[in-house]
Amino acid sequence: MSEHDDAERRDVPKELERALAAEVSLSARMRHACVGLAGGCGAALIAVLWATEPHPLPARTRAAFAALIAVGLAWAAFAGWVLSRRRPLYARDRVLGARLALTVTTLTCAAGTTLAALRGTTAEVLTTAFAGTALMVAAGLLLLRAHSRRRELLRLRNSLQEKAN
Repeated sequence: MSEHDDAERRDVPKELERALAAEVSLSARMRHACVGLAGGCGAALIAVLWATEPHPLPARTRAAFAALIAVGLAWAAFAGWVLSRRRPLYARDRVLGARLALTVTTLTCAAGTTLAALRGTTAEVLTTAFAGTALMVAAGLLLLRAHSRRRELLRLRNSLQEKAN
């Protein structure tokens, strides 16, 4: 009798199995591997460029290089976290990735607009601010979509668990 109960618990409802198949598919894992490699390689490339400069760089350049390295390492760490999980994340990875994208986009927009205001013309400031705002809106929409997908998957999981009990 105990074996029968264990077998029933291991059975994943078909609806949930289909919904989560895309979350743990090979293509999804390969996308995360590409994100991790891109972030890690970008950070390494900038670090090597910085290390091989023959003369000390200005403070602003060092700060920009450090920020770009931090962004690359953040994406690499994110991908490593996702790839190290062996079970469905119920779109938690999408939410975290969208938060990271929104944070980086917001900081980049603020820095770019500030630099344009200090050194550029009004048209350059407006162009930079508009482009940054458009990217922030896109990242914000991705975050809303990720939260929606996560809620949908958790709702489906909970309803199927209630049906099973």
